[in-house]
Amino acid sequence: MVALAPSVRAQRPATPANITTRGFGDLAAGPYNFLVITNVMVIPGHGGPPAGPFDVIIQGNTISEMIPRDPVAQQRRQYNRAAGDRVIDGTGKYLMPGMVDLHTHLRTLPEELEYVYYLKLAMGVTTMVNAADRGMPEAMSEAKKSAANEIIAPRMYPLTSYGSGTTGFSRLDLDDPAKAPQVVKAMKDAGLRVISMDPLGWSLELVTAIAQAAKANGMITSFHLQPSNVAVTNAVKAACAGITMIEHHYGYAESALDNRTQDFPRDYSFGNENDRFREAGKVWTYTNKERLLGAVADSLVKCGVTMLPTRVVYEANRDFLRAMSSPWHEKYTHAALWGWNLPNPAWHGAFHYEWTSDDEYYWTSAFRLWGDLIYAFNKKGGRVAFGTDDNYIWATPGFSSVRELQLLRETGMHGLEVIKAATLSSAQTLGEPTLGLVRPGYKADLLLVDGNPAANLKFLYSFGDLMLDKDGKMVRTQGIVHTIKDGIVMNNARLMDEVERMVAKSKEKAPKIDAVRGPFQVKGVVP
Repeated sequence: MVALAPSVRAQRPATPANITTRGFGDLAAGPYNFLVITNVMVIPGHGGPPAGPFDVIIQGNTISEMIPRDPVAQQRRQYNRAAGDRVIDGTGKYLMPGMVDLHTHLRTLPEELEYVYYLKLAMGVTTMVNAADRGMPEAMSEAKKSAANEIIAPRMYPLTSYGSGTTGFSRLDLDDPAKAPQVVKAMKDAGLRVISMDPLGWSLELVTAIAQAAKANGMITSFHLQPSNVAVTNAVKAACAGITMIEHHYGYAESALDNRTQDFPRDYSFGNENDRFREAGKVWTYTNKERLLGAVADSLVKCGVTMLPTRVVYEANRDFLRAMSSPWHEKYTHAALWGWNLPNPAWHGAFHYEWTSDDEYYWTSAFRLWGDLIYAFNKKGGRVAFGTDDNYIWATPGFSSVRELQLLRETGMHGLEVIKAATLSSAQTLGEPTLGLVRPGYKADLLLVDGNPAANLKFLYSFGDLMLDKDGKMVRTQGIVHTIKDGIVMNNARLMDEVERMVAKSKEKAPKIDAVRGPFQVKGVVP
């Protein structure tokens, strides 16, 4: 027999000092001395199944207590409901950690920063490693504002190129492996955490020196292996040089080629993005598959690199028409973003002209084998993390976050493993020990979801998913009802209202017809 503990009342912990609850209009409010989410199921974030229900108590920006409300716990110890300055009823809902996007972009004017911030938050991203698209001073300024909760935005860790934020180093200094410790230390002193390694694959010695210096300074390195340099530094070499994470898909298939370089056509130019992306897909059709899923995957795991797929930003390559016709474009895709999506040889990522059925076949094949590699790497013990990359190439921010999860699920990873990739695994990669789990002592970066996202990732979209209620009536779930960042509770429906307003305004002076939309507009009707 199990001895039952006496009935006790759930006591409020000691009041945190100096907690000021502030409002952000009707968009958000917090943090609170005591925020309580009652009767909620919890997905912890470490890959384990949902448990609960719990009453989750948040003090300021920290989870302080999780009181079990399941039948066994209730039998053993009777609690009264926890009191709070704000109480949110979590009945029928699921609480999971906020997602950590390890590679994304904010882009430039006329796209508002808030457009990206609100979409990211509304669909679950509470922390992001964002490229300093608007310059390092602005990126660092926005990161500080977010850290102080002066703005409604995810936590930010700006991603900048090697040498950014430093002075006194010449081009030759930056190319010198012996100078890497000095350069990296200067970057750290400038407040930077994440170093982008994109163009440096021409020298494996330099890559190794920077990776070692970054680790010594508590920084991390992120590498987009450019096809122009993969013959020198492929994915396996980069991993074993000590790189923290490899972005995208480049360098993997090339690591398993029978030759040391891919079979570029005679007229190939790396500067021609139509060439670049076509051949980046095609190389997966003639790599050595057995070697890729065996020796290459084993080496990547052994060397301890994190895999950051960002599959969503390449999905348009396998079905351009599907990507341009996603249902959220009309209401939520900013006019500037739509313009950057359009095929144009002068713009990065705008290469979908003369994009043939053969090209879509190459990329469909690439996605299959790439997915097999991600699955094998994860199964062998490798760390898969979460990132979405740019907000164009038909990958509208926020929506692309959820779609990236679906594309990870497509590889064969379990839904709980996918959530772990987007939460705990990404937090560990970033080196943030109090993010990524729903657990006392961890930061209150949380998502309150209408439905179990481990069973159906589409519940994370702002529009939820279609379900039948108990009476057999078709209903749509609410998506993420509240995103909580640093103890501040977002009203996600209002965030999406503001996005809709920004998009409508952006279209007032935008062209009504373009090469993509023209053939599908009804005669005499210009939206």
